[in-house]
Amino acid sequence: MLAKTHHALVDGVSGTDLLAVIMDLAPDAHLPEQPSQWTPHAEPSSAELIVEALENMVRSPYEQLRAARAQTRWLRQAAAYVGEVASGVFALSGLVRPTPLSSLNGPLGPHRRYAWATTTVEDIRAVRKEHGGSFNDVVLACITNGFRELLLARDEDVERVVRTLVPVSVRPRDESGRAVGDGTYENKVSAMFAELPVEIDDPVMRLAAITDQMKDLKESKQAIAGEALTSMSGFAPPMLLALGMRIATRAAQRNVNTVTTNVPGPQFPLYAAGRRMVRAFPYVPLAGQVRLGIAIFSYNGEVSFGITGDYDTTPDIEVLAHGIEDGMAQLLKV
Repeated sequence: MLAKTHHALVDGVSGTDLLAVIMDLAPDAHLPEQPSQWTPHAEPSSAELIVEALENMVRSPYEQLRAARAQTRWLRQAAAYVGEVASGVFALSGLVRPTPLSSLNGPLGPHRRYAWATTTVEDIRAVRKEHGGSFNDVVLACITNGFRELLLARDEDVERVVRTLVPVSVRPRDESGRAVGDGTYENKVSAMFAELPVEIDDPVMRLAAITDQMKDLKESKQAIAGEALTSMSGFAPPMLLALGMRIATRAAQRNVNTVTTNVPGPQFPLYAAGRRMVRAFPYVPLAGQVRLGIAIFSYNGEVSFGITGDYDTTPDIEVLAHGIEDGMAQLLKV
């Protein structure tokens, strides 16, 4: 089963929720004998909406008091939010500095290559228990080794960093800090920009460097600033936005080398027509001057890396896939 959905409609978290709705939770699930019929109410006019809102306010003095308190609270929260955004914008300013020239960036052709790598949730937990770091830190450490091996195979210098855009969910989070679905199928993501330390050969030191960096990035409020800046695009005329995107995607971009997006999936089996879904592989599209992108999806104890490459410039995409699996093997050995 292949699902293709535009990112404007769903992000990774809501896409996972949608997948669970489409599929069954048991192999013997039955369709209802009579499908439920749903008929929408007529769309209210602007005048009707205003009248209904005024009636609610008049009927409930409590709502008036609550609104006044909320306004005061909002002003305090807004002041704190502005401070966080300012801090994040300062951190984002470092992205002006381009990364060194390499084969990772350049013009894209019309066709794509696809490869994949796999590991398990259990192995990642074992690495975390032994060496620390978050689930995402271990994943990025494995990807870092993949890019290191790819650059070495291409006879390119690894005394550099590979800068990656890391999408970050701005949805509500549970007690463990994991983003959770809130029943809305839409896109609620911002981004941070991490620098993969491909110059580090030791796997444990590599993981430690990523863990420290990701901690600093979270404290820098990059994701909050990114969300605020992209939200401001709603005030710009569509024509200006379109022209800006064309300039950005056609210009020589070396500020970002790749994209790595990690989406937690359901840790239980899903079924379709009585058949169990064995594996789920994610796909990330390419844009601008980025020739390689990696999406990570965990499902029922397995973690799958879906690697998209430009067909004309990444004939060695399997080197990256093998390097990711080799990075996990290195961390499990030490």
